[in-house]
Amino acid sequence: MKKRIENVKIAYIGGGSQGWAKRLMNDLALEARISGTVALYDIHPEAARQNAKIGNLLSEREEAVGKWTYEATGDIQEALTDADFVIISILPGSFQEMASDVHVPEKYGIYQSVGDTVGPGGMIRALRTIPIYKKIAESIKQYSPEAWVINYTNPMTLCTRTLYEVFPAIKAFGCCHEVFDVQHLLADMVEEATGEKVERRQDIHVNVIGINHFTWIDRASYQNIDLLPLYKQFALKYAETGFEKEPGSWERSVFSSANRVKFDLFNRYGLIAAAGDRHLAEFMPPVYLESPEKVTEWKFHLTPVDFRINDQQSKMERTQKAAAGEEHFELAPSGEEGVAIIAALLGLEELVTNVNVPNNGQIANLPKGAVVETNAVLRFNSVQPVLAGSLPADVHGLVSRHVANQETILRAALDENRQLALNAFINDPLVEPIGLKQAEKLFNEMMDNTKEWIGGGFSHDQNAYASS
Repeated sequence: MKKRIENVKIAYIGGGSQGWAKRLMNDLALEARISGTVALYDIHPEAARQNAKIGNLLSEREEAVGKWTYEATGDIQEALTDADFVIISILPGSFQEMASDVHVPEKYGIYQSVGDTVGPGGMIRALRTIPIYKKIAESIKQYSPEAWVINYTNPMTLCTRTLYEVFPAIKAFGCCHEVFDVQHLLADMVEEATGEKVERRQDIHVNVIGINHFTWIDRASYQNIDLLPLYKQFALKYAETGFEKEPGSWERSVFSSANRVKFDLFNRYGLIAAAGDRHLAEFMPPVYLESPEKVTEWKFHLTPVDFRINDQQSKMERTQKAAAGEEHFELAPSGEEGVAIIAALLGLEELVTNVNVPNNGQIANLPKGAVVETNAVLRFNSVQPVLAGSLPADVHGLVSRHVANQETILRAALDENRQLALNAFINDPLVEPIGLKQAEKLFNEMMDNTKEWIGGGFSHDQNAYASS
């Protein structure tokens, strides 16, 4: 007889989400071993109410083997009280601030493909996200201190780091699916090299080492095959053309690439870069992001905020139809691991997956306490990071620069110290080439555009460099 756990409570902060929330609902409906209540909390209550309607309609369907009750609330205390799990997926600020993050730097010759993790956009986004996460951490400490907290919001590293800084005893980790896509790429490589189809991406075993969106793989295998030698041939073969399972697919979606950046990084450093090209490019000096034309040469995309606005509008229209029962969609696995993670922490299975947690020695040559990304073993009420080893010296130099910047941004946000924020800003590889004076002008403009979301202590008179 299969074990079934009932009366599980999940608090979803950002429960009006147009993306992550629906993936969760979908996967919960397909998991027969767990049932309970999902409290959807959002600062936009109507969006949460619509998602609650959709979730309850899903749960009523005959093919939904996981039965859940969805409740919308505008009270974070109500959402968190008695929660077993807390999921956080929010947009820090509005599309107006995101447009500043992504597009204002273009006036200074800085191009970003995402703008949510590092680079000028990622750092300014972090400054407005950290105060929000400080309040979330305080609420979790007060109302659900024993809950497991799963973060999906970017910048992943600093969101997770803030939770621990404010509430050191929190049981939190960040989840990111970028490594999954690289496992799929390695599976395609195996099929091309051997003719054997890899049935599941989880059958590609990898050692994950780095920080979120700048993660690396230094060991990879499939059955009894060492994949690093195969990848060396693969990266050389497709270095110029790129590789796509379906030729031309990178041109059809702003989120797709032909993996040329990954291959170039492997040919330079000898490790597999385990994130999408759009993210990887932003951690490097502007080799790949020199200009829009250069981005096209590398076969990935800049992601304009107008696209995100239009995409959000389309999703909202579909949500309204689904909430009204006018749009029916097929239940199918989303490919995410959120529900499998919940099942593992409830003791229903054991899971090995990549997580973002504070470094306690799992990466030997990165600072203790900095949030890093490695594999972890998840089982009943336990997330145990795997010892991943050390980064080689050249890759360590790339990664440690961002670790230092992220720690500086954390302190700047919590202390409302403009000078610290500026120091991190000018140390970013994408910003550094424009020089101190131009960097400060850009910083001031971007800070002005996000001032409603940051503390009042960020005053202009803290700046050390003269604007011109």
